[in-house]
Amino acid sequence: MTTSAIADALRLKGGPVDLTAIDTDAAPGFDGSKADGKAALAAMEPELSDLQERLWAERTAGSPRRVLLVLQGMDTSGKGGVLRHTIGLVDPQGVRITSFKAPTEQERAHDFLWRIEKGLPEPGFIGVFDRSHYEDVLIARVHGLADPTEIERRYGAINDFEARLVDDGFSIIKCMLHVSAEEQRARLAERLANPEKHWKYNPGDLEERSHWRTYRQAYEVALERTHTDAAPWHVVPADKKWYRNLAVGHLLLDTLRGLDLHWPAAEFDVEREKRRLAEEGPVR
Repeated sequence: MTTSAIADALRLKGGPVDLTAIDTDAAPGFDGSKADGKAALAAMEPELSDLQERLWAERTAGSPRRVLLVLQGMDTSGKGGVLRHTIGLVDPQGVRITSFKAPTEQERAHDFLWRIEKGLPEPGFIGVFDRSHYEDVLIARVHGLADPTEIERRYGAINDFEARLVDDGFSIIKCMLHVSAEEQRARLAERLANPEKHWKYNPGDLEERSHWRTYRQAYEVALERTHTDAAPWHVVPADKKWYRNLAVGHLLLDTLRGLDLHWPAAEFDVEREKRRLAEEGPVR
């Protein structure tokens, strides 16, 4: 499969991960301006829509194929923005968005992947996880919500889980939206300054912000331990909102192109149906 320059630039390399060495304000693989980036994203809409419809149509012929986009990132990194500006380019009827909050009492009674299984998209869908099973090795690690031995077990469980999904017809796109502490501060300040954005502000965000270094380290471990050939990670610089949206768009488009999607062949005599329609009398 041929991938875009952006996708190639964002794909995580093997080995130890150092997020401090990845520029959050860069635009890897794209030389244009903000206006160019927005125009390039808008220009994807016809092909994205066509490929999504083909994916949806294939399900009628029994295809198990589907796409799962995993969005992870610190608060204000822009998961909602990606949903609006990038996923918003395709037909919402073929999209399933699942947001994983703190687990319920029922969910805590099961293995951490139990609720994730329930949120998986059906064949033909583009599924989006706004946060995901990775919360169970990120928040759980930072706040000590699970024993270290259990955290270690979860990395392997995630790899096995994702490998099984790929074998079952999933194409997985994993994006870590990489925002800087300075940009997060600016976005939080913007929310506080605008009454129309107060609903987006959570006082708990500042508490989580105080754990910035620990979260970064947790992300580095998770990225390193769960970056596989079956489900590789992409680190997306997220300080430039327009680039973040464009980058995820490229990853989605590359994935859909790589599926070599086709319209299902008719299971009826097309010419006969044409004749029947042409010979049809007045409809009463």
